Amino acid sequence: MRSIVATLLSLLAFPACAQDVSGSARAVDGDSLDFGGIAVRIHGIDAPELGQTCERAGSTWSCGREAAANLAALVASGSVYCQQRDYDDHGRVVAACRVGSTDLGDAMVSAGLAVAFTQFSTQYVGAEVRARDAKIGLWAGSFQMPADYRAANPRPAARPETRARAIAPERSAPPSVIFFRNCKEAWAAGAAPIYRGQAGYRPEMDGDGDGIACEPYRGR
Repeated sequence: MRSIVATLLSLLAFPACAQDVSGSARAVDGDSLDFGGIAVRIHGIDAPELGQTCERAGSTWSCGREAAANLAALVASGSVYCQQRDYDDHGRVVAACRVGSTDLGDAMVSAGLAVAFTQFSTQYVGAEVRARDAKIGLWAGSFQMPADYRAANPRPAARPETRARAIAPERSAPPSVIFFRNCKEAWAAGAAPIYRGQAGYRPEMDGDGDGIACEPYRGR
């Protein structure tokens, strides 16, 4: 009995429906990817927000956009493979990602364009120390930690009416009325063949009753 309970507890420690994601990816910012609609947050790192700026040599530079450009260059070099670790508060997959043998988290922190997100992992602390000692990227000047920047610049909440529209069930539009007197008209309109359930379908035009009206004649 104890072993069963222990097994159940160990399963609960991991996210349900864990998934690995691979393929072509687009960099959303310095620590986020998009796989054709699947949002992935890279585990263990925190990069400047896209609109965040930093200071270097007495001048302001777009550190957020440079971090995003660096990640974009990394993912453009090949297929990306991400192994899920968790989900974040926004419902994104949190995963360790790589292109070939290149660990994307390590590459971003080593370039000085992301910091180790020690709240969740200490894996990239060594890479951060080396980047800081070398004074590269963010460490070449002064910057606000990304988490502090987000706290000071929260994203505006969606308006109540927008949120209500998002969760309200969609009403399907009434089907348009299409009527063909015969298959000749359907062929002339380029609508044939017409399948059962599609606008314009009538059993009278489905001679063999197979659910396809005005289908091309197939000689035997």
